[in-house]
Formats: sequence, C-alpha cells, structure tokens
Amino acid sequence: MLLLQALFPQLEIRNLSNADDVQVMSKGLKAHSGTVDIHHAGTAMRFLTAFFATQEGREATLTGSSRMKERPIKVLVDALNELGADISYLGNTGYPPLRIKGRKLDKHKVSLPANISSQYISALLLVAPGIPDGLELELLGEITSVPYIRMTLSLLESLGIETEFTGNRIRVKPKESIDPVTLRVESDWSSASYYYSIVALCPAGTQVKLSSYRRDSLQGDSILAEVYRNFGVKSRFEEPFLHLEKVPLSENDIPSSPEKILELDLADAPDIAQTLAVTCFGLGMGCRLSGLHTLKIKETDRLEALRAELTKLGASIRVSDKHLELDPGGKIIKDVSISTYNDHRMAMAFAPLALRTGLYIEDAGVVSKSYPDFWEDLGKLNFRIRTEGQ
Repeated sequence: MLLLQALFPQLEIRNLSNADDVQVMSKGLKAHSGTVDIHHAGTAMRFLTAFFATQEGREATLTGSSRMKERPIKVLVDALNELGADISYLGNTGYPPLRIKGRKLDKHKVSLPANISSQYISALLLVAPGIPDGLELELLGEITSVPYIRMTLSLLESLGIETEFTGNRIRVKPKESIDPVTLRVESDWSSASYYYSIVALCPAGTQVKLSSYRRDSLQGDSILAEVYRNFGVKSRFEEPFLHLEKVPLSENDIPSSPEKILELDLADAPDIAQTLAVTCFGLGMGCRLSGLHTLKIKETDRLEALRAELTKLGASIRVSDKHLELDPGGKIIKDVSISTYNDHRMAMAFAPLALRTGLYIEDAGVVSKSYPDFWEDLGKLNFRIRTEGQ
C-alpha cells in the first residue's frame, strides 16, 4: 500500500503498522537520490528495487545488512532490466547493493520462474500501472505462494486498476491516476500465528481475542484458522475481531496422540513453518512440512536455524532444502537459550514454548522488524518477561 500511495497520492492508508519494515519502506520511498539502507527488510529491498527503476530522474544506491547482501535478487533485476530498467550491481553479481537509475520502462512483456518468492512477482505487479503499456507477466513452471499474488492483484483492483490472472499469465493495465480512496490495512496473519501457538499449548477453555482480521482474508497465512483445528484451536470471527479458543480434542483428532504426525504443504504459507514446528514440538507430536524452499533465503536460513534450536531443546529433527521432519515425543530440555539469527520470526515462534519451559531469547529486540510490541503484548497475557540483568 505504501508503494502504491507513492505512485498514487490519492490513496489514504489506515491501520498502518509501526514495524521497522514499514518505517524503512516509507523512508525509502521518500528518498529522491543517494544511498538507501533498508537494513534487514527483504520486502523493502524487492519493492524499492522495482519502484526506483521506474522513477525517471531519480538515482539511488540500494543496500542493506550483511545478510541482505547474501540474499539473491538477480531474478527481479534481470526482469526489470529486460523491461528497460537501468540497474547494476555494486558488489557480487546477483546480490545487493544495487545502483538504480530511474527511467520510463519501454517494454511490457517479461517471463519469470514461477517457483520463486512471490515478492519478486508482486514488486513487478505493483509498478505495472506506471509502465506505459502495462505489464504482461508469464510465470514459468509451478507457481509458489499464489495467495500473495492474488492479494497484490486484489489491491490493484481496489484502486480501479484492471488485472487478469489466467493460467500462468498475469496482465496489468496501465493507469495514470486513481479516484481518492481510503484503505484499511488488515492485521498480519503471520503475527497471529504466535497466538494460535499459545492457545494450542494452553489448557482447554483458554481464549484470546485479536483485532482487524477478516474471514475472507487473501493472506496466505489465513490457513492458520484451518490448520490449528488440528491442535484444538477454534477460530470465530466477529469482524473486526478474531476469537481463538482451545477446545478438547476427540480421539480421532490430530494430534490426539504423540504417534500421529501432521503433514502439510506450506508452499502458499511458508512463514508459518517455524510456528508450526515449535507448536508440534511443544505438544509432543511430529510433523512433516514441505514447500519450504523459500525459507533458505529469508533473514536467515530458517530451516537450519529451526534444526539447530529445536535440537537444543531435545527434538529429533531433520531438514533438507525444502522439507522439515520432526519426530513425535521427546523430553523438553529446560532453560535453553534460543538464538534468533537476526530473524524476528525465530524469536516470536519460540516464545510460546515458555508455557512448557523457561526460555532465554537472545537479541529479543529483533521483533521490531515486524511486531515491535510483541513482548509487551505477551505481558498482557500474563507471560512473565524479564530482560537480562533484571
């Protein structure tokens, strides 16, 4: 929405997050030239690359943290340059930092691999209305994270921009201006996952109420409402509120016994993999999670990070480049220090395990990337939280 607001000032946004990523994105959009440091914000790196590429007369150097310089961006840069952009690498080919000279893109057709992060695709779709002939995007192979693509197209359509998504081909029509409109940001379902985990690990009767969620959400992680039924968590919508309640499991439910293993393909919702793995471990059940190939290039290699930290806690776990397999059972080792690897989701995914054992979360402030008030909100649920030295 911030990127679209920069393109179409007639857009007013409400319920904007106070997360670091939002502030970095907002600051980057206002920079006319010079160096823009997006730190750990991968979404901002991808979206701002596309944005600056289409801004005639603006020249920017886009850089970030040391981890960001290890995260690939070649697929997006190649696509933009094929459309007529002027983007070059200042370090290793295929990785930030980037020098971007804004110009009007003179082509409108491009192809991308379909199994990449949807953020590359969304970055192109968001700037497509400003391309003189719009954009025709062909996705090659099996598409990853379809819900996020549809969410992006739905957002464009809410501004009166014509789109079409048929098979593996997406079209976006050009548009110079929009009618004034106000949009409210739906709360983040990825952040809701930590409360689903908390409720799942609590006794029957536990209830939590969250705000600004919709039953018909287009966010891929909204599958939480269905997935966490396996853990006895019931979701009830009284919009804008989402009520979570722990209910007793019947003998036929998963995970009613430690022998049962939850199997899920998370290709459309990879960001909840950490939360799910930790929930399963906390309940003494196993899981087999697939469709996780994008987790290798996140803030950290999330699959290896999960393997390392769950092993510390006593889990038997195996990972590959796109799968995670956790064995059921296993005694939880007490008072373990959890490394977070500069990854906000590692800190928040492991926090619910405090219901089973004392935990020390290293670099706890990393949550500011997406959810600065996370620890304060856990305190509202009567979690006892102490910072080092207290």
